[in-house]
Amino acid sequence: MAKTKTIYYCTQCGNESLKWVGRCPVCGEYNTMVEGIKEPKNESIVQSPHTSPEKLKDLKVDEKIRIKTNINEFNRVLGGGIVLGSLILIGGDPGIGKSTLLLQVSDSIAQHGTVLYVSGEESLQQIKSRAQRLNIQSDNLYIYPETNLTTIITQVENLQPQFLIIDSIQTIYLDYLDSTPGSVPQVKECTQVLMKLAKTKNIPTFIVGHVTKDGAIAGPRLLEHMVDTVLYFEGDNNLAYRILRAVKNRFGSTNEIGVFEMRETGLIEVENPSGVFLEDRSLGYAGTSVVATIEGTRPVLVEIQALLSPTSFNNPKRMASGVDNNKISLLIAVLEKHLGFVLQNQDAYIKVTGGTKITEPGCDLAILMSIVSSYKNKPLSPTDVFIGEVGLTG
Repeated sequence: MAKTKTIYYCTQCGNESLKWVGRCPVCGEYNTMVEGIKEPKNESIVQSPHTSPEKLKDLKVDEKIRIKTNINEFNRVLGGGIVLGSLILIGGDPGIGKSTLLLQVSDSIAQHGTVLYVSGEESLQQIKSRAQRLNIQSDNLYIYPETNLTTIITQVENLQPQFLIIDSIQTIYLDYLDSTPGSVPQVKECTQVLMKLAKTKNIPTFIVGHVTKDGAIAGPRLLEHMVDTVLYFEGDNNLAYRILRAVKNRFGSTNEIGVFEMRETGLIEVENPSGVFLEDRSLGYAGTSVVATIEGTRPVLVEIQALLSPTSFNNPKRMASGVDNNKISLLIAVLEKHLGFVLQNQDAYIKVTGGTKITEPGCDLAILMSIVSSYKNKPLSPTDVFIGEVGLTG
């Protein structure tokens, strides 16, 4: 039997090193190397079927490659439904509603086949209590509180489910690895085994991932590269609305978002996001404008607020929420250069309401109009929508 040895892993990219270094030579991040144990490779617990190369023109596409749920906003973010054999990673802040979303998805897809919901964080009674609150009573939904992946694979072989949900990947471990659950070796190896299981058995698999204080999914960045789809469940715990966003999707667009409202009975779809983002809009106030952005295949109206106030410091503040900070500095420079505004003695604060984020250049004009409106203290027309990119030439 081969001996184990100490090795250092990068928590960002999963790079291995025989000695500790302050900066990872692969991803360039500082202070990301952690100590771990390098175990010898063990034989895979998932048996692969014997296959041989086939000609591309002879392959046939399964017409039922996508399975639609009853949650249209969830289907939209995935690109039209759940792809057979796909591995989907869902991340989000604690308490944001990841388990609630997956339990509701489980109830919906249970109409198409057996669902095995593996929970490493909650007991059967806790899950049953949530299911009663969500009014979930499916006959094809099985709950299994277990953290040993070898035991989970055994149950998958016995039950032969059509869908598998793991909540969460940081609690699952392989017993032939000496490292603790949630460590870089465990997360990498467990994800590798689950990916092989999803592909060989053609089982759509959902994995819940914890996030760090910076908002990134905990564990090596390699985790996001291994899966087919990465979804982020965003929102403010103090607000009722949640946004499901795809940051990686091999089977669809990453521009789509799904909007939900958290209620006592679970997550409710919001079919008109514009109404949500403009719900608390204050009319007749200076510094506000509306922009139409494209989120995938549908336009969404969002309000942009700006506040300019005189500063007592040499360097004025430029703060933004929902848009890039550098964009604010650029647009203010355009105003000063081409329109003659003197904003060097003004602090500028920009906010996109509703907790959404805007990255497209078509919002430049709306931001600029909000800044001018706040500076002149003159409200804009509440029925106007501003769309346009602003160049450096003004």
